[in-house]
Amino acid sequence: MVYPKVSLILTTLNSLNNFTKTYSSIKEQNYPNIEIIVVDGGSTDGTLEAIQESAAKEHGKLIWVSEKDNGIYCAMNKGLKLASGEFIVFFNDVFYHEDVLFKLVEAVEIDRNYIGAHGDLVYCQNKKVKRYWKMGDGCIKDGWMPAHPTLLLRKKIYDLYGDYKEDYKCSADYEFMVRILHDGTNKLAYVPEILVSMFYGGTSNNSIKAYLVSFTEAIRALKENNVTRPYWVSLKRAVKVMKQYL
Repeated sequence: MVYPKVSLILTTLNSLNNFTKTYSSIKEQNYPNIEIIVVDGGSTDGTLEAIQESAAKEHGKLIWVSEKDNGIYCAMNKGLKLASGEFIVFFNDVFYHEDVLFKLVEAVEIDRNYIGAHGDLVYCQNKKVKRYWKMGDGCIKDGWMPAHPTLLLRKKIYDLYGDYKEDYKCSADYEFMVRILHDGTNKLAYVPEILVSMFYGGTSNNSIKAYLVSFTEAIRALKENNVTRPYWVSLKRAVKVMKQYL
């Protein structure tokens, strides 16, 4: 059986502990055709040395670069350019079990019209679950949004729609998903189970200020993609997120 290659793209900057956990989680996956790409922003805390040690063990299956960049979305775009897999996953967290990639690829391959697949996740802090993200299937205009850390996409989607907008501070991933999903033409397969344990305190939710920036950028993303009633859509999305805390 031929297994399509999955490119896992990690972005790091002085995040030794998280990189170690993420890399260990990837190694526990039983999917047989994985390419690991690490884009480091010039770490000085031991992360770079850990990346180099990991690459030495992978015998060419881990590609890395370490240099200053213009933020996380610049790093993500660098990773895209290095990726050779049929599928792309941006990943800086921990897989919930060893079959995650198998399940995502299997879900996409059921129907070649699917552009990718997604599932549920939990936000964890000190091994304690802070909240769940269970969106299921839905529509952008109804405030729905798949959990980006669980998202596996065909690489050709990036070839067709372009990469991440680097002038966004914390919501370029949301803008990209709005770009490819808002008109309902493209469809994602949904895996109805927890696939990822996400490190708590990401770019868009690590402070009230960051959340406000994220909310403002979300409205901008909707406007740029000609989604009607962007403020109402953003409000519905915020309500869906708040319900995850209940």
